[in-house]
Amino acid sequence: MAINKGFLNFSILRKFAMALSGLFLVIFLLQHLTINLTSVFSSDAFNSLSHFMGTNPLVQFLLQPILAFGVFFHLSMGLVLEIKNRNARPIKYAYSKPEENSSWMSRNMIITGVMIMLFLGLHFYDFWFPELKLKFIDGIWNNETRYFIELQHKFHDPIRVALYVLSFVFLSLHLMHGFQSAFQSIGFRNKSYTPFIKKLSSIYAIVVPFGFVCIAIYHFLAQ
Repeated sequence: MAINKGFLNFSILRKFAMALSGLFLVIFLLQHLTINLTSVFSSDAFNSLSHFMGTNPLVQFLLQPILAFGVFFHLSMGLVLEIKNRNARPIKYAYSKPEENSSWMSRNMIITGVMIMLFLGLHFYDFWFPELKLKFIDGIWNNETRYFIELQHKFHDPIRVALYVLSFVFLSLHLMHGFQSAFQSIGFRNKSYTPFIKKLSSIYAIVVPFGFVCIAIYHFLAQ
């Protein structure tokens, strides 16, 4: 069967771009967790860091749009690639046993990705949209003490906390495969460091979502 080289190269390019956006979001998650962790130890430190991130022009007008685009691009491209891959294999062979050749996470990235998209909708509703309204519509930029209060208010509801915990479980499952897959997509394939990348991805996929879960539960129990 002849293969369209242009289509193949474009597919590889899309996977490469998706991998880069995924690694960018991995870095953002770690930074976001670091700031949120300060809310457990010091409300003043959390307010100070959040105010800096929320008012710094570089963050607001350069990094934040890049982040928003990165999130949208990564999740939408993931859905597109998954649909194309499934359409390319319309016949399911009776004797194929995918569970023996791949993990549950790798076979169900579209499921975990959709769940993360739903969580982002809730997260934007809780934090990002009110933040944009407060600053760009109401014109309030200099209230430095509101961030900790707003965080506590969002986590007083047990149903919302449960939704956040469940969302981070799906994030963990997504990262289990996605982290190491991103390195493979950009060409990091070598017997000497592939085991290290796999171990690092497993640690990251557990520790980072677990950190967010602990923060949500802590603020719920502290009220």
